[in-house]
Amino acid sequence: MELIWAGLIILATFSTKITTKIGIPGLLIFLGIGMVFGSDGLGWLYFDNMMLARQISDIALIIILFEGGYTIKKNLLKTALKPALSLATLGVVITGVVTALFIRFFFHMEWLTAMLLGSIISSTDAAAIFSILRGKALPPKVTATLQVESASNDPMAIMLTVTIIGLINGAQQSAWLSVLSFLWQLGGGAFIGWLIFLVGKWLFNSLRAGSGGFYYVLIIGVCFLAFGFAKIVYSNGFVAVFFAGVLFGNARFAFKGGVSHFLEGISAFAQVLVFLILGLLVFPRQLLFSWEEGLWIAIILMFVSRPVAVFLCTLFTRFTFKEKVFIAWSGFKGAVPIVLGTYPVVAGLDPDSRLFNIVFFAVLLTTLLEGSTLDWVGRSLGLLKESAPKPLVSMELMALENANFELIEISLSETDFASKKLIRDMEFPPDVSITAIVRDNEVIPAKGNTRLLSGDLLFVLTPTTLSETLPDYFSCLNSSPCPPEASDT
Repeated sequence: MELIWAGLIILATFSTKITTKIGIPGLLIFLGIGMVFGSDGLGWLYFDNMMLARQISDIALIIILFEGGYTIKKNLLKTALKPALSLATLGVVITGVVTALFIRFFFHMEWLTAMLLGSIISSTDAAAIFSILRGKALPPKVTATLQVESASNDPMAIMLTVTIIGLINGAQQSAWLSVLSFLWQLGGGAFIGWLIFLVGKWLFNSLRAGSGGFYYVLIIGVCFLAFGFAKIVYSNGFVAVFFAGVLFGNARFAFKGGVSHFLEGISAFAQVLVFLILGLLVFPRQLLFSWEEGLWIAIILMFVSRPVAVFLCTLFTRFTFKEKVFIAWSGFKGAVPIVLGTYPVVAGLDPDSRLFNIVFFAVLLTTLLEGSTLDWVGRSLGLLKESAPKPLVSMELMALENANFELIEISLSETDFASKKLIRDMEFPPDVSITAIVRDNEVIPAKGNTRLLSGDLLFVLTPTTLSETLPDYFSCLNSSPCPPEASDT
């Protein structure tokens, strides 16, 4: 058993080299590996426990959402908060209702069953969004909107799903209680995330451990503390985890550089694990009986429900028409809709797993089509720019206590003020120095007679008070004055 799991994880890891080249989202390969080696494939692993799959998926999503929030800068969050929350609330309702209308009239399902299916598949998936958009040179507001939306739309989808399941089972709940419940899940989750951030930051700066490994353990504890505390007070743990991640990513604390790398690695592992398990959970032969419904629902989601929701929710925003089209095409589905698809099974409403298989097929198809064509759509709309290849060399300043200095990366282009200048001719702000230069994937020492060139990646040691404004100093055009913080020597 252990050897099989080891082989699946290693295979999934190396499969990302192929997916990167051909443009197919890695999560589809992970799902496919799980299906091939599962009980309905080669039969190496038999797994049909939906309750256990849901529990493991929730744990993985805690890590994925925290790391996703950790990578979002506060200036982008401020810019994208209003449209993202509109999409995460009203957008989910619109998507679910429009999808349910088509399901009702195309497949003649009962209204509540159609609404249940529409609600389950109405939200976008944070794991898919963060992994697919990572490293793409898109307008920052578009990227931030999609990421914040995907991380905060789970409460509405979950609330709709649970409410409709209750209605099918004969439960009654007033509209006011439903509204208050949602507001508490979203607002309370954000408040708890802030509260746990304050506690977590104090713990980090108070730990003073002799080994960096204990800071990795601590950040995991903080993630689960946010989720668990929110759950105790009946708020949404995923929202709490996400907002705690956002606050941590924009704060200074001990050993932040090491924690950042650790979160990136464990988040990648969590994504591989959750999609492998969900792939094992499905029985491919059963999909043959649900492919038609799944196909039409996928088409409705991509070309009707999602575009209608996006254009209505961004009606009074400053997004251009092309940006709205791109956001509409980026409604990736993933682990969350599949996990929600287990709810009717656990509630006894889907004994033959028909709804689950419909959801799985629709998720598979939408993610395959949208994910594999996203770059083409972005370039066709003029939104996706060619991003510089990620350098093979990286440096970090990892201090076991809260440091007053940071080591930041600055890339030079032809129009930058610093391009073609000698280092000794640069008038740096106080306590700022270039520690190393990466040129053509080779590290060269930074000396006074070294000439900076376009394409150079600079590693600059700077006081934390200048870390945000210092890149502007290097990018100032010769015809423009530099920022006061950078030119004041």
